[in-house]
Amino acid sequence: MLYIGIDLGTSACKLLLVDEQGTVLREVSREYPLDFPKPGWSEQHPEHWWQAVCTGIPELLQGFNPAQVAGIGAGGQMHGLVALDEQDQVIRPAILWNDGRTAAEVEYLNQTIGKETLSRCTANIAFAGFTAPKLLWMQRNEPELYGKIRKIMLPKDYVNYRLTGVHCTDYSDASGTLLLDVEHKCWSREICEICKVDMAWLPRLYESWQPVGALLPDVAEALGLPQSTVVCAGAGDNAAAAIGTGAVGEGGCNLSLGTSGTIFVTSRRFGVDPNNALHAFAHADGGWHLMGCMLSAASCNRWWCEEILGTKDYAGEQADIGEEKLGRNPVFFLPYLMGERSPINDVTARGSFVGMTMDCSRADMTQSVLEGVAFAIRDSFEVAKSLGLTITRSTLCGGGSKSPLWRKILANVLNIPLELPQTEQGPGFGGAILAMVACGAYSNVEEACGKLVRLGGKVQPQPELAARYQERYKKFQELYPALKGVFEHLSK
Repeated sequence: MLYIGIDLGTSACKLLLVDEQGTVLREVSREYPLDFPKPGWSEQHPEHWWQAVCTGIPELLQGFNPAQVAGIGAGGQMHGLVALDEQDQVIRPAILWNDGRTAAEVEYLNQTIGKETLSRCTANIAFAGFTAPKLLWMQRNEPELYGKIRKIMLPKDYVNYRLTGVHCTDYSDASGTLLLDVEHKCWSREICEICKVDMAWLPRLYESWQPVGALLPDVAEALGLPQSTVVCAGAGDNAAAAIGTGAVGEGGCNLSLGTSGTIFVTSRRFGVDPNNALHAFAHADGGWHLMGCMLSAASCNRWWCEEILGTKDYAGEQADIGEEKLGRNPVFFLPYLMGERSPINDVTARGSFVGMTMDCSRADMTQSVLEGVAFAIRDSFEVAKSLGLTITRSTLCGGGSKSPLWRKILANVLNIPLELPQTEQGPGFGGAILAMVACGAYSNVEEACGKLVRLGGKVQPQPELAARYQERYKKFQELYPALKGVFEHLSK
């Protein structure tokens, strides 16, 4: 049998066709626009996601027998607010995970309601990207639209709704709404009341591998698929990527260098970072995980190359960065182009270059972008270690992981080996694995990952280079505290 994995990303929807042995038979990608109506805002039209699925799946199936497709599973960008009216029509463009408009609402939740209350009810505190602050923002700024809400969905759940007609979500994605009691895996009535959210608006909760329904007849006909095709609940993109890289069970770790950057540490037991610098979320394997998420990772390099340098030749820009330059770059980059989430939780933080002199080169600047992202990931890595977690290795996925130079920098900044999955499409591959479990091809997620996820190359840290990066990281740590007041002043 065949399975379709959907990676509903921020810039594109990637579709995979996978067989039961884990072989990716074809990949199709559909890009869509990302809108920035105001500085720090980020929106998309859900219809663009749906059109990407509708046009992508028929192309994905060309040359294959559609009758062999047994299931569909999606991994999707988290936190985005999709609001539907009583006719299930989209009320406004989706407010995305990297949108920073909710500073006042985050302040209200964390200070007035209190971090202790939020953490007790949801295992997390408020961050600008989470869904609950966006609902408060709509109440205050778009009361007429807010009054029309009858259903609240997350991005991949909207696609699942269009496929099946079922209002659903999974525990991993729901964890990022700040409306879920993560420990007990149910919606938090207390937080819903605080945020004035009618619990009837919330979708039904599922484990990620559970079937939510089959295709609607007209959808099946349009896509050329059997109506019996099973759609599983799927997962948030980072949880799906962890499945796709085999980070499951106890003590797994996955790093992602995508549009955002994440460190994802798995556990069979529920646990919370007492300082709430890391998120405590449910995992798509039925357990839990701690996650640090920076808002701008590979997107920093894309911004630097395409918007500033005017090139898409990423490899060419890195060609002049030799071994002798690593760990010795005088230029630092703070990668806070959209504010920052983990671990500083500061919507006013901004991207900054520090340390430039007259002899600073184009290559120095490019190198500083790659290193700045690696240093910021290490910030969350250090929080995880402070909680007593032992991380001796990690898998690495995401578009940025295709750069040998960036992989080398990251392995030495973190001073751990990084392993590369043979199948690079983490969230989409994870979605396909979840679909296989939903259809009974495997009995559980861990079994499926054990048989399907294959690791390829490994990047080992070099003691001398890791030591140089240790000294550079100490200096990087001094920069944000020194500039924090400046960022706050500039935001006023």
